[in-house]
Amino acid sequence: MTKSMRLTLSTLLAGLAASPALAATGPFISLRNTDFIVLLAFLLFLGILIYFKVPSLLVGMLDKRSEGIKTELEEARALREEAQTLLASYERKQKEVQDQADRIVSSAKEDARLAAEQARADMAKSLDRRMAAAKDQINSAEAAAVKEVRDQAVTIAVAAARDVIAKQMTAAQGNKLIDDGIAQVDAKLH
Repeated sequence: MTKSMRLTLSTLLAGLAASPALAATGPFISLRNTDFIVLLAFLLFLGILIYFKVPSLLVGMLDKRSEGIKTELEEARALREEAQTLLASYERKQKEVQDQADRIVSSAKEDARLAAEQARADMAKSLDRRMAAAKDQINSAEAAAVKEVRDQAVTIAVAAARDVIAKQMTAAQGNKLIDDGIAQVDAKLH
């Protein structure tokens, strides 16, 4: 027995079992009995439905609708799984990008720290060079001042000695000193 036949038979039995004709008085099978006419019309209607295979069409439509719903559910599941895969992929990529950004920031901080240390070291070297140059200039200026003071002292001493010698020395003593100097030079040259 097919589904459509079972459905028709169940409907017919349910219609007969619940028939108000069983509660009526008088002959049931008569064209004057409206209950009988309604029953005949109902059975004729069911017969037409069965003849035109409406139950099998309805079952086919329901099966087709069921298959469509199953297909849509499978597509929805596939789309959901794909969306979850994409979400996991984007979350991984976001984590990778965040890790890379963190590495870039830490690298930049380290580079900045190293550059600051290098700048401090360069500044200290530059300061040391400037201090050394300043000390050299001070020492040079001091040496020049000492030399200038010595030269001045020698010039003053020579001038004072000349004056002293000129006042105390006579012409004969001067001539004798010149002759002695010439003799010493002559002795050293030969």
